[in-house]
Amino acid sequence: MIVTDMLLDGLFAAVAAIGFGAISDPPMRALPRIALLAAAGHALRFCLMRHAGADIASASFVAALVIGMGSLWLGRGIRCPMTCLYIPALLPMVPGVYAYRTVFSLIMFLQSLDRADGGVRYMQQFFLNATVSLSVIALLAAGATLPIFVFRRRAFSMTRRK
Repeated sequence: MIVTDMLLDGLFAAVAAIGFGAISDPPMRALPRIALLAAAGHALRFCLMRHAGADIASASFVAALVIGMGSLWLGRGIRCPMTCLYIPALLPMVPGVYAYRTVFSLIMFLQSLDRADGGVRYMQQFFLNATVSLSVIALLAAGATLPIFVFRRRAFSMTRRK
């Protein structure tokens, strides 16, 4: 059951990543690698959150780090920049539900300005969801770009022939 859930999660992330990759027009040889990176990263985040008890921000950082390292490794074989691989692979992990709840609670706060008790509740929800959204997005970016800074020479020579 656990393996099935992880495989389905990875499959759905791969389909979404191929869609995101298709609109950014990478080389066709990059699409299978984008799908593989998205599936591996999203399944890892799912596993860390469900079975290891990690929070969404920490699990997203680890998954983004895996995607970043994988894009460094897989991009070299097809002479494709890391960003062409990891940006579409990261997009399925953007916390859309938390971003939606942030905007929704802000709208509800603005509609309940005349009631003090409702306004406080909606403002608490706004700050909670905004904090989760922004921290996950920041850690996704940090995890994916960390391999560029660690392996600086290799990251910028990936598109060059030897």
